[in-house]
Amino acid sequence: MTRERVIDALAEVYDPELDEPITRLGFVSSCEVSPDGDVDVALRLPTPQCAPNFAFLMAADARTAVCRLPLARRVTIRLEDHYTGDEINAAIAGGEGFTGAFPGETDDDELGALRELFQRKALTARQAAVCEAMLAGGVDVGDLTRTVVADLPDDASVRRCLELRCALGIESGPDAPAFVLPDGEPLTADQLPRWLRMARLVRTSLEANGGICRSLLQVRHDLATDSQEG
Repeated sequence: MTRERVIDALAEVYDPELDEPITRLGFVSSCEVSPDGDVDVALRLPTPQCAPNFAFLMAADARTAVCRLPLARRVTIRLEDHYTGDEINAAIAGGEGFTGAFPGETDDDELGALRELFQRKALTARQAAVCEAMLAGGVDVGDLTRTVVADLPDDASVRRCLELRCALGIESGPDAPAFVLPDGEPLTADQLPRWLRMARLVRTSLEANGGICRSLLQVRHDLATDSQEG
């Protein structure tokens, strides 16, 4: 078990609102691995007031990702300097859900509805980037909406789209439509212009929020712009 293996696992954990890996955002403050395979990871967020549900999802997902590593033994994931850090850290350490940290706050202990909401937004934004690139490359609108998954380029944006579709239960096999609405229905040529305007707004919002989070984190912790994990 190495630190690099743990960081690779954490790179699969996404900020639920921004749809970016917590490593790329600079949220991993420290990562220590003992010779026996004990792992201690500290997470830092842009401000102490980051929403507790987002903070919980990232901490819980980080623990799940590291615990999947075959040689991981005791795994500790802790939030640093968050106003609900004590509650979240205790619940994560005890293997509890969100209600373990905040009893009575919700009936959705796994925060599944919140996660799904942001996954659908992320899928819309990711599809917009792929769609615009294909249109810029000369693909006709009619051909675009007839495209299937097998026709898409093999790049990071497409792979993330397919991961999100799988998580949402949307068909993502080779013959499935390449572009879908938030409910999974195929996007038609008539719907494309309006959908693309909306999707661009969603993507711009995610990118702007990501930039704000990076700036807040850099100022708060006096970080260099190149100090974040890849």
